[in-house]
Amino acid sequence: MTTTAAQDTRRLLAWLGAGLLAGGMPVHEVEEDVREAAQTLGHVGIEVAASPTGLWVSLTSGDAATFEGVDGGVRLDQLAEVTAVHAALTAGTLPPADALARLAVLRQHPHRYPAYGLPLGIFLIGTGVALVLAPAWTSVLFAAVLSQVIAGLMMLSGRTLLVSTLMPFLAAFASAMAAFGAAEIGLVDAPLWTLVPPIAVLLPGALIVTGLTELSAGAMVAGTSRLAYGATQLLLATLGVGAAVAVLGVPLSRINGERPDQLGLWAPLLGLLLVAVGISLLESVPPSLVPALLLTIGATVIAQELGRATDQGPWLGAFLGASAASLVATLVEFVRPQVPRVVAFLPSFWLLVPGSLGLVSVAQIESSPAAGVVAAAEVLVIVAAIALGVLVGAALAHPLRDIARRLSPARRRFVRQLAVRSARRPRRSGGPQGPTP
Repeated sequence: MTTTAAQDTRRLLAWLGAGLLAGGMPVHEVEEDVREAAQTLGHVGIEVAASPTGLWVSLTSGDAATFEGVDGGVRLDQLAEVTAVHAALTAGTLPPADALARLAVLRQHPHRYPAYGLPLGIFLIGTGVALVLAPAWTSVLFAAVLSQVIAGLMMLSGRTLLVSTLMPFLAAFASAMAAFGAAEIGLVDAPLWTLVPPIAVLLPGALIVTGLTELSAGAMVAGTSRLAYGATQLLLATLGVGAAVAVLGVPLSRINGERPDQLGLWAPLLGLLLVAVGISLLESVPPSLVPALLLTIGATVIAQELGRATDQGPWLGAFLGASAASLVATLVEFVRPQVPRVVAFLPSFWLLVPGSLGLVSVAQIESSPAAGVVAAAEVLVIVAAIALGVLVGAALAHPLRDIARRLSPARRRFVRQLAVRSARRPRRSGGPQGPTP
């Protein structure tokens, strides 16, 4: 292989891995997918090392290496494009040059809903999470109103570095000020739970679970760094709640973990639907794929509730829910290859139960240290159970993924269509722009 060809191959594999990392995939799964693509291209002895912020790729031990950094995340539709390129590469239907061209313009893909995707998506996610976590009309109305404040902060964070850095603190402070202020005049009964749904999309629940999963899989550096970053984000949000309590002079008796439950069984069911649609709007997911997301989210919650119905405590429900998410996401990919497993899997944890429970538990320490510490310990057990469930579900789903790649007629049609569309797509001139800006 010539030097130029080797450079292009390393660049392709590095861009592929960087795109997967930007989508939030665990580093051990990214390394596995990059190795699989490299073996398809004839490089069996590839060396790859990934971290949450970038990865190194060398075609053979001792050879030249390429590093690609990850600067910011990608939307779910862009992550689906990366996984589609990986599927076509491993199936041998997409030439490397075409794969490189598709990854070169990954971040240039326009948002499917540029005008209303963010505000409407945040609105639906906030109200949906309120129906699931704090089912009371006052909490739902509060989430609907405050979600637009959070949407405004998110838009501002894309333009100002200071707001972006302090986003968890500012969002939690704004939500807590409104929640505790409304509670003082009798409009809200459970302010601590009510303030969570509008900011749920910003809480690091999925990040913490991914970090624990990486630690369990042996990725010590990546897992530790993700946990530290997630804990910092959670601490900033907690400080925002504490700052609001100090400014308003809220009595410590108001900071309690009593969860409102005034609505019937229909509330969480409707909440799941709203969350699925909201995520699709926020992440630019096509409407035709919303049922697949809803199926995975619904299966996760049903398994979680079945576990909670036993006398084993909440950890069993967390374990079963995480296992169901992995398995159902794999089955969804078997039937609908347009929905990669990771795209169907990640939104299941965007209900943010670990992040929400973590914020509530840590905030409780301010009013009742003993109760707060016990609640925080319960959250740690739940998060560990979720991480274990992810690993068990992934292990059970792994042979199903191999079967799907070999036997699924839908997948074969999908990769053929990718190759045809790539052949019809005009080549762009100029230097490539990789998956990172």
